[in-house]
Amino acid sequence: MMTAMEQMGVRAKEASRALAVAGAAKDEALAAIAEALVANCDKILEANRLDLEQGEKNGLSKAMLDRLALNPQRVQGMADGMLQVKALPDPIGKVLEGGVRPNGLHITKVRVPLGVIGIIYEARPNVTADAAALCLKSGNAVILRGGKEAIHSNTCIAQVMRQALEGSKVPVDSIQLVTDTTRQSSIDLMNLTEYLDVLIPRGGAGLIRAVVEQAHVPVIETGVGNCHVYVDKDANFAMAADIIYNAKTSRPSVCNAIETILVHQDCAGEVLPMIKARLDEKQVQLRGCERTRAILGDSVVPAIQEDWSAEYLDYILAVRVVDSMEEAMSHIARYSSGHSECIVTENYAAAQAFTSRVDSAAVYVNASTRFTDGGEFGLGAEIGISTQKLHARGPMGLNELTSMKFIIQGDGQIR
Repeated sequence: MMTAMEQMGVRAKEASRALAVAGAAKDEALAAIAEALVANCDKILEANRLDLEQGEKNGLSKAMLDRLALNPQRVQGMADGMLQVKALPDPIGKVLEGGVRPNGLHITKVRVPLGVIGIIYEARPNVTADAAALCLKSGNAVILRGGKEAIHSNTCIAQVMRQALEGSKVPVDSIQLVTDTTRQSSIDLMNLTEYLDVLIPRGGAGLIRAVVEQAHVPVIETGVGNCHVYVDKDANFAMAADIIYNAKTSRPSVCNAIETILVHQDCAGEVLPMIKARLDEKQVQLRGCERTRAILGDSVVPAIQEDWSAEYLDYILAVRVVDSMEEAMSHIARYSSGHSECIVTENYAAAQAFTSRVDSAAVYVNASTRFTDGGEFGLGAEIGISTQKLHARGPMGLNELTSMKFIIQGDGQIR
């Protein structure tokens, strides 16, 4: 007898076959979902209120509650994301390359959907809508498994999306949500080898590590963001303070927020007080090396080894003074999660060296790491930010949710 997860897999596989050839019907479905999200905003916010109340009772941090919270603007943002994805070119069927072999065979490589995508994520209900939009547009059925913190919000959003599909030519089971938030449902999804083509975890380090270690289906690793800003000796100091303030405090609970700043010794005495003054506006706790504390005083908490590899997702920032850019790059190579790094400098040679030698998915010169996002990169939305190197790296949009196949046309050739 099939388990509930296997039954979802069967329905998703069947839906994926129809989606693969749905064409313009996908865009019509995305428009219907966008309209439905706006029309049901009050209903979605009421469900979200239940999650927020439970989160406060369970002692979730302010940063985690911010990840969980919805408001009319964020619901509108989900709807806008649907329309942005709708407006993007359909990747399915796009010819990547082709040619004619000496024997007369016409060989063409084209984009095709992956098939059925599973997504395990935590307390961000907007992921429910963003992931569904990208999977649908790229011709993939999706099985969503959110965290218990957002179960009311996720259930409501999924119901709204599925109801919108009922009036479209796209199968309703193109979007399915696992409502069982026990650990067993995650294990079942990670073992859905007969139906699932790829599994994408989106959340904290613990979740991603568990999926990578336990899954029996292919996994695209995403999300952990131990991101850095290096302030070079030739930096514009006011710019550095602005970038660091934005990259840490605009939304500290997300993976593209910075967790460590590295400051060249030649400018540390002048720039660190400027940086601290800005961060004090949001009561950011600094955890610094001894040279940092010598400049900024005892208000800076002494940094320990674990601080350099921590993803705080909170108003906490590690600070280290380095002797050179070489030392900064060595620090990043050792502790970075491979997500996003930034150099602030007016020195062209330093910028070129940093971007060519730092091995992360996104490397910035004089800009906040908060731009590492599918929407900001022109992808419409993102399924997550891949920190691995196989198949996909960085913000994952439509193209990253496709594979390819070869179409060969002949006129009787045999080998």
